[in-house]
Amino acid sequence: MTETANRTRVLIVDDEQAIRRFLHTALDSSEFTLYEAENGHAALAATASLRPELILLDLGLPDMDGVDVINRLREWSTVPIIVLSVRDREGDKVAALNAGADDYLTKPFGIGELLARIRVVLRRSQQQVMEPLFCDDDLTVDLAHRRVTLQGREIPLTPTEYDLLRLLVTHAGKVLTHSQILKHIWGLTYLEQPHVLRVNISNLRRKIEANPSRPRHIITEPGVGYRLRVSDSY
Repeated sequence: MTETANRTRVLIVDDEQAIRRFLHTALDSSEFTLYEAENGHAALAATASLRPELILLDLGLPDMDGVDVINRLREWSTVPIIVLSVRDREGDKVAALNAGADDYLTKPFGIGELLARIRVVLRRSQQQVMEPLFCDDDLTVDLAHRRVTLQGREIPLTPTEYDLLRLLVTHAGKVLTHSQILKHIWGLTYLEQPHVLRVNISNLRRKIEANPSRPRHIITEPGVGYRLRVSDSY
């Protein structure tokens, strides 16, 4: 296998040449093979022809909104997508994540944070079969046996609490929006009842967090949703 074949194929979608140049400089050429697209239609065509393993996507494209690009891609592709955008409103983040983005990073951002998020997204996408055992520091979730332990001590969970934790585990490192979680756990009729989610997250934190007031496992993304931390995440 050649050196090029060992690199991760990354498609940068941004209409600003300065941003594309910055990402070329920031991302190690020995680890990534970088491609570029200046607009949404070019991004769709490049994804089909180049089959990138990751897309770094700006939302403010000249021909179509980045959320529309995500929606179009998700009709046929599961390629991981990290949004890199100056838009910092909660509504924009929720819209992109609900459309199918895997993560959202607001410009300006640090290279260390970007690389950490890239590693998490790529690791998750490369797992062909979900690992039956999730471990992070003092928390272990055995999906095969529905067993949760904290510092080696088994933690009893209600069926709803377990389903909620299992959903977070199967998307570890990824931000799940409030509506995504509500729809999956409780169904469409609960989309307008976010307090149900807040109560269950609070109960779950009291059981699996050493200090529920400063959670280390279930991280809140304000106004957006929740993320289960993984040890080498950001």
